[in-house]
Amino acid sequence: MADTLESSLEDPLRSFVRVLEKRDGTVLRLQQYSSGGVGCVVWDAAIVLSKYLETPEFSGDGAHALSRRSVLELGSGTGAVGLMAATLGGEEIEGFPSPPDFILMADCIYYEESLEPLLKTLKDISGFETCIICCYEQRTMGKNPEIEKKYFELLQLDFDFEKIPLEKHDEEYRSEDIHIIYIRKKKSKFPS
Repeated sequence: MADTLESSLEDPLRSFVRVLEKRDGTVLRLQQYSSGGVGCVVWDAAIVLSKYLETPEFSGDGAHALSRRSVLELGSGTGAVGLMAATLGGEEIEGFPSPPDFILMADCIYYEESLEPLLKTLKDISGFETCIICCYEQRTMGKNPEIEKKYFELLQLDFDFEKIPLEKHDEEYRSEDIHIIYIRKKKSKFPS
């Protein structure tokens, strides 16, 4: 006990474990820091998306929607969404198939400089059947509304998207300022 207390006092970032209980009663233990940037914190949008993956609306009846599917996570934070997805039916795959069946994104649209590279990445790695699920917190301070608007303007050039209604999110882990959208690559009208 003294060693644990002593090491946490010496640790200027003060790490701790955030526990995310799954519907089946098991838990994910996610280490994070009390302060820091994108790789240090379990962001709220990651929790909302992780819990959405467990909802009956997403998971369906019988085998889970992610079972035997290729899933790629793009997100800021600690990888919580990818870890949750792996517990819901992801087996190890030798040689990642391209394009993936699902791309999961949590809180990726708040740095203006990253918008175009992010959308180029989505365009390059997704196929017409890839389901991209993007969860983000709507931020109203500073340039955030402009960045969000620009993201959707750029997104609609190559992708169709639809917002998942709040009532279809997990009943406990939801917030009016956290949104989930499904995104699919537009099928080109003309042969290339």
